[in-house]
Amino acid sequence: MKAKPNLTRCQWATKHSLEEHYHDTEWGVPVYDDQKLFEMLCLESAQAGLSWLTVLQKRKNYKKAFQNFDIVKVASFSDKKVEELLQDKGIIRNRLKIKAFINNANCVLDIQNKYGSLTEFLWSFVNHQPIQNAFKSSSDVPAKTEVSNIMSKDLKKNGFKFLGSTTCYAFMQAVGMVNDHTTNCFRYKVIKSLNLHP
Repeated sequence: MKAKPNLTRCQWATKHSLEEHYHDTEWGVPVYDDQKLFEMLCLESAQAGLSWLTVLQKRKNYKKAFQNFDIVKVASFSDKKVEELLQDKGIIRNRLKIKAFINNANCVLDIQNKYGSLTEFLWSFVNHQPIQNAFKSSSDVPAKTEVSNIMSKDLKKNGFKFLGSTTCYAFMQAVGMVNDHTTNCFRYKVIKSLNLHP
């Protein structure tokens, strides 16, 4: 998983092999699967106040603890299950964040009933088309945008928790709703050329 020295990456993904691998294989690739989108909503909300590397290092444990982010199963987690998860050293043991995962799973079920799918609902914020940016430096990339502000407000209106505008924008970047690879990054043109909508 070690980086090839001749590849130029986004600045944030150059310090650890886990970040490099995630950047090279997932970050910015459009996601149109409800379970995967739910996973990324959870992981991005888990990051609040922490580094993304911390979350990546615990990702396998999260998948195990939260039933591979099966929306129906997580939605049914009991208070007893919450107490069990708070003893799990493999995840971030924050009661509010754990309860937010469960709350948000139930909100996803409501969204699926209202809109047909979480995919349909979330991608509507970008008119079902990835936003193509062309930032030259990581310092030019915004922490949030008007679109992420609107998404966050709408999610909150639908009962979601731990999904502020900055978290929503990080989520949008992760699942390819926006291409924020810098123009010098070897993945920039690759992501720009992707057209994965089913």
